[in-house]
Amino acid sequence: MKKIIMITAFITVGILSGCASQPVTTFQVFHANDFNALVSSGQFQQKTDNFFVINDSSSSMDKEYEGSGYPGQPTPTKFAVEKEILNRINQTMPDDLRLTSSIRSFGFGPCLSWEFSKLNLPPTNYSKSVFGQGIDSLTCASGGSPMGAAINEMAKDLSATSGNIAVLMLSDGHDLSDQPVTAFQSLKQQYGDRLCVYTIWVGNKDEEQGQNELAKFWNTTRCGYGVTADSIANPDDMGKFVRSIFLRAGAPIAVDGDDDGDGVPNSQDQCPGTPKGAHVNKFGCWIIEGVKFDFNKSNIKPEYYGELDKVATVLNNNPGLTVEIQGHTDSKGTVEYNQKLSERRAQSVKKYLDRAITTDVRLSAQGYGLTRPIDTNETEEGRANNRRVQLEVIK
Repeated sequence: MKKIIMITAFITVGILSGCASQPVTTFQVFHANDFNALVSSGQFQQKTDNFFVINDSSSSMDKEYEGSGYPGQPTPTKFAVEKEILNRINQTMPDDLRLTSSIRSFGFGPCLSWEFSKLNLPPTNYSKSVFGQGIDSLTCASGGSPMGAAINEMAKDLSATSGNIAVLMLSDGHDLSDQPVTAFQSLKQQYGDRLCVYTIWVGNKDEEQGQNELAKFWNTTRCGYGVTADSIANPDDMGKFVRSIFLRAGAPIAVDGDDDGDGVPNSQDQCPGTPKGAHVNKFGCWIIEGVKFDFNKSNIKPEYYGELDKVATVLNNNPGLTVEIQGHTDSKGTVEYNQKLSERRAQSVKKYLDRAITTDVRLSAQGYGLTRPIDTNETEEGRANNRRVQLEVIK
């Protein structure tokens, strides 16, 4: 009898902890980037064979979302933002991807059929319509945060897979214990380099510790990285995120145009519109080459002034430009550490160039931390390419 009373009490708490149905939220229209032509032409090739989503459907996701990237009426909950992110990913993905997709949620209560984890979309061949049905089956948020249970169940879902695996986790990182990290470490041992994890933090300012909790997962795998919900809200940033998960550069195209004259064909140029004389990397992005920083430092050493003077010359020869100086890092270290470090380094470069520019050029500085890789973080060469200060002309 005592056992029955305890179970009843537990269920009652689950009901009261946030299982109300979610309000319908109208988000702004999202116009996704179209990668279909790039894939069909061979410029990009598919690199991921399995796409498994773990969605936080616990009661903390029932709180209002305070970020600015997903305005809606009424103010959306974090749970509603999670679903919107998944919808935007689905809209952005190329149509002809051949992969297995799945969605699993965690929490407790009627939202999850009274289980700690619910398989909202069983592993199945990906299509936009089928994946959209899986998103629609995420109906509400309730209960605690048993992410470890979802990971253990996902291990069973993965048992029949072959090829490379991308796991996407959406959460505010609230009230997660070490158990899910331990469970994920077991997955990494089993699948090795086949497994990469990408985390999306859907939280508010007073919950920033949740970013560090999510970072533990991709620090475990050493493959993948983490972003915030707002950092992938617009079509271009969402496009880069989707491309980094599912696609890799294909074989170079022999004959192609080069509208900005930087030596990189239009079809391979990730940063079109660089000004004449700008030094670009193999991706066509205007970078400050050779300027290195000491560990955890942002001051510029005198031996690098000459390289910055070359950048100032290009800017002075192109008056009227509006340029964003961007600091970027690789995926080593925490999200918070990399974000602040990238901001300091971008500001240092801006401070120097402000003194060297003599024409009407407008500069701003922005740190992007580890959220915008241009190469893989799985090799030292790739990580070196991602550690960069980049200049982008703002249209």
